[in-house]
Amino acid sequence: MTTHPASFPIAVLGGSGFIGTRLVRRLIELGHPARIGDIEPSLAFPDHHFQCDVRSASTLKAVLSGAGALINLAAEHRDDVRPLSRYHETNVEGARQVCRAATEAGIQKLIFTSSVAVYGFQPFPVDESGPFEPFNPYGETKLLAEGIYQAWANEDPSRSLVIIRPTVVFGEGNRGNVYNLLRQIASGRFVMVGPGNNRKSMAYVGNVSECLIHTLGFGPGVHIYNCVDGPDMNMNDLVALVYNCLGKSKSRDLRIPLRLAIAGGHMMDVLSRFTRTSFPVSAIRIRKFTESTQFDGSRILSTGFKPPYELKQALASTIQAEFNNNPGITTGS
Repeated sequence: MTTHPASFPIAVLGGSGFIGTRLVRRLIELGHPARIGDIEPSLAFPDHHFQCDVRSASTLKAVLSGAGALINLAAEHRDDVRPLSRYHETNVEGARQVCRAATEAGIQKLIFTSSVAVYGFQPFPVDESGPFEPFNPYGETKLLAEGIYQAWANEDPSRSLVIIRPTVVFGEGNRGNVYNLLRQIASGRFVMVGPGNNRKSMAYVGNVSECLIHTLGFGPGVHIYNCVDGPDMNMNDLVALVYNCLGKSKSRDLRIPLRLAIAGGHMMDVLSRFTRTSFPVSAIRIRKFTESTQFDGSRILSTGFKPPYELKQALASTIQAEFNNNPGITTGS
């Protein structure tokens, strides 16, 4: 492995988002001249922002010019994206355009954030060798994108490609699936679906950012790693942690049978299609909540990476920041 020279700009595509903002802040703190390439403006770092779209190589020229490395976080990732073709346009065609722009800019180091969604639902902790059975268009298009980036790397043995597959990411300021779950628990309106023994791998945004920075030092070749914080918690333990962090006692233990919840999710899917309205409950979200989704993140640790934040500590910090003494959140009595 080699150390990436700090004097060369690092281009972060998708850098205006949740992970991107945290990553760019750390890069700047470490002395890297960071650039943000994003279709959306950067509220945190407007002076570092370049307007661009990963679906068009020509728009990437300015942000990539003279860059020493490219980190691509840009993706279509929500569960409710419509039309479904948007996944392919951004995640697959976007990968082709990014590779084309990287080649034209002479970039030899590329880091791509894929996803553990490429594995689908598996009954055991999965390492980087698979199996690969994505269950939705997001996972399918991320897996296709990985192939495009690997083809780019194989064109020139001096190129360095790192593929990071994060599990579900959480942290202060995020408004994704983990936040929605924590918010429901904190509100006192949460109802467990199923027995709650299913375990969930999660990753704190601070650790994901440090992992990406760590891989800037990797040399030529293709490097693939899961990004997971551990040890994994089951849903019952996570609920207990939220209540403990908020200094509340659990006053009830309501549970919905899994089959009933799935049936209700399918009904909401039908209603969503007819009304063209996105609802927080869907069959796939219920399935994702109730399945055990565990991934093996030991390979990246073998390279010397040490996550600076412990999982329970990071969850507690997020819970306190988002829900404790926050007048905008009703946490119940």
